[in-house]
Amino acid sequence: MGDSKENFASASASILTLGMGWFPQTPGGLERYIYELTHKLAANQDQVELCGVGLPETELDVPIKLTNLASPDSAIWQRLWSIRNNFQKTRVGKPDAINLHFALYSFPILDLLPKKVPITFNFHGPWASESQQEISNQILSGFLKRRLIEQTTYNRCDRFIVLSKAFGNILHQQYQIPWSKINIIPGGVDINKFQLSLSPQEARTKLGWPDNRRILFTSRRLVHRVGLDKLLQALAIIKPRIPDFWLAIAGRGHIQATLQQQAIELGLKDHVKFLGFIPDEQLPLAYQAADLTIMPSQSFEGFGLAVVESLACGTPVLCTPVGGMPEILAPFSPDLITTSPEASAIAEKLEKVLLGKIFIPSRQACHQYAVTSFDWHKIAQQVRQVLLA
Repeated sequence: MGDSKENFASASASILTLGMGWFPQTPGGLERYIYELTHKLAANQDQVELCGVGLPETELDVPIKLTNLASPDSAIWQRLWSIRNNFQKTRVGKPDAINLHFALYSFPILDLLPKKVPITFNFHGPWASESQQEISNQILSGFLKRRLIEQTTYNRCDRFIVLSKAFGNILHQQYQIPWSKINIIPGGVDINKFQLSLSPQEARTKLGWPDNRRILFTSRRLVHRVGLDKLLQALAIIKPRIPDFWLAIAGRGHIQATLQQQAIELGLKDHVKFLGFIPDEQLPLAYQAADLTIMPSQSFEGFGLAVVESLACGTPVLCTPVGGMPEILAPFSPDLITTSPEASAIAEKLEKVLLGKIFIPSRQACHQYAVTSFDWHKIAQQVRQVLLA
């Protein structure tokens, strides 16, 4: 990782980061983003402290200082109290920059943050709106989350980073943050890990996947907003004309049983495989084994990390025109963006792809685009410039 140092011009700095859980123990997109960013900054010899909830208490061989503030299993109010208490107890010295990533965990410590140190908030999405349909915790209503916790936190911050213009618009319109404080920097991909190293046939053999069918892949949390129900409907539409596809769905979530039942009812039992959670080290294999990755999101897709991961592995991506995903694909393969998030639009585009009626970029071109535009070393440099501006 030493080659990253030349990307950073200024001397090393002390950066305090407040995140959530610990990747890969908590395999979320936000946790992965924070993990990659803090490690790339530390590779530049920056002194990075990561505070969070459920971080390892034992010493790990990592280049960053880990400070666990609370247990993720404790009640919400207990967790917030622990965050404040433990943060106060563990303060030593004054950082050069503060980087916050999650409003709920930032809120209890806002008044404890040192004055005159720039605070940058990485806005990963409208937390109140996103969690409303997923969480049945009535203690924290949507109004309380947005008006008290989110707005108060954002008002304390000096500048913001968003992963797409789509989420910049949400931050500006819903939270009244002026555009002058908002910086658009896309997410990154670890190009040493997500790379073009195997042929599709070799990857399929390793995974035990069929070698005589068109393979579609998607890696998603199985929740309503990701649109897997629409994708299944789309597959049922094209099946009479293109019967040889096989969709592999990686991920877990509370609607898995509903989706499995839907697949059976649509006559897709032999065409869809629910893989459950697949270990992080197997993800590059899965991408390389597929002919096409599909992202049928319906809402709240601030960036679409899976899009750049797939491209880095040489596999083209078909996506809906939702959130930040079109911003990734429009400069590279605009024909692979559907006209709407509806099942009919997904089916129409997918059928054209599988029948060879749309130009599909080569595996090498996909990989090269990801390396040029989304290499974490370059992304981390851009983030660092904002943190220390």
